[in-house]
Amino acid sequence: MEVSRLQRRYIDLISTLFREGILDTQFTQLQQLQDESNPDFVFEVASLFFGDSEKLLNELSRTLDQHVVDFNKIDAQVHQLKGSSARNSVGAHRVTNVCLTFRSCCNESNVEGCLNCLQQLKQEYYLVKSKLEALFRLEQQILAAGGSVPIM
Repeated sequence: MEVSRLQRRYIDLISTLFREGILDTQFTQLQQLQDESNPDFVFEVASLFFGDSEKLLNELSRTLDQHVVDFNKIDAQVHQLKGSSARNSVGAHRVTNVCLTFRSCCNESNVEGCLNCLQQLKQEYYLVKSKLEALFRLEQQILAAGGSVPIM
């Protein structure tokens, strides 16, 4: 009984993440790469994404805080973050979308726009991070209860 309730919560959570555009099909493709020989693959990729993203967000904050803003450097950092959030990593769809807007602001040398995008990027990043962490905790609960994680 406990396992089926946890599995339903898992399905509901992941369905919500897709419906709200927090994740995209890249996440599903990532899950398909996970197997018995590498059962923590998705968690490991997400952990790398979290570490890289937090480093890049801190670098972006420091770069935008300079008296003379280096828009080329910001654009490169945002491009790197976009790559790790999109096709090369976890499929954090809304993070990717903010990165696209951020890069447009860089191309226009728009400091105010970049600062607004940075705040929005942080919000979207911390949202996807908290949702994925909840998903991973739920997976662990399912496995600890003797169940298997539902395949979406």
